Amino acid sequence: MEKYQIGVVVGSIRRDSFNQMMSGALANLAPAEFSFKQLKIDDLPLYNQDDDGSPSDSVVRLKKEILSAHGLLFLTPEYNRSIPGVLKNALDHASRPYGQNAWAKKPAGVVGVSIGPSGTAMAQQHLRNILAYLDVATLGQPEVFLQAKEGLFDESGNIGASAKDFLQEWMNRYVAWVKMHAA
Repeated sequence: MEKYQIGVVVGSIRRDSFNQMMSGALANLAPAEFSFKQLKIDDLPLYNQDDDGSPSDSVVRLKKEILSAHGLLFLTPEYNRSIPGVLKNALDHASRPYGQNAWAKKPAGVVGVSIGPSGTAMAQQHLRNILAYLDVATLGQPEVFLQAKEGLFDESGNIGASAKDFLQEWMNRYVAWVKMHAA
């Protein structure tokens, strides 16, 4: 059985992040041939083009992990109707210098959880625009805009009954998407 390694990028570094919880819960819906590894982005320096010639060890590590992944999974909160700065910083670092874009040609899924009723619709739209420019093949449907409310997670931290069928269908589509692009 072939193993698919998925690089997970969580745009929130908050200790009790809903998106962090969702990353683990979604991984539990994937088939055994898929493994998920969260990519560390909170130790990256602020992007500065002057450093392109000698990137920090954390940037080199991030780019290697992206390049070794068969696919990507982005989970983003919404900050002021957009993506968090820590996520944008990671996107910039791994796409530079020009011609050395580690994100290119990777299949990806985008998910977000927020306390607001529209989930993370605006943040995801901004993220999808960036990913399109970075040549990331992003799964378009179904979109996943989740509101963090009672029942989203069960007492074990897995997907709750109210969202399980929908998110299982999303995972099935994501798995097929990664396999199609990894072939």
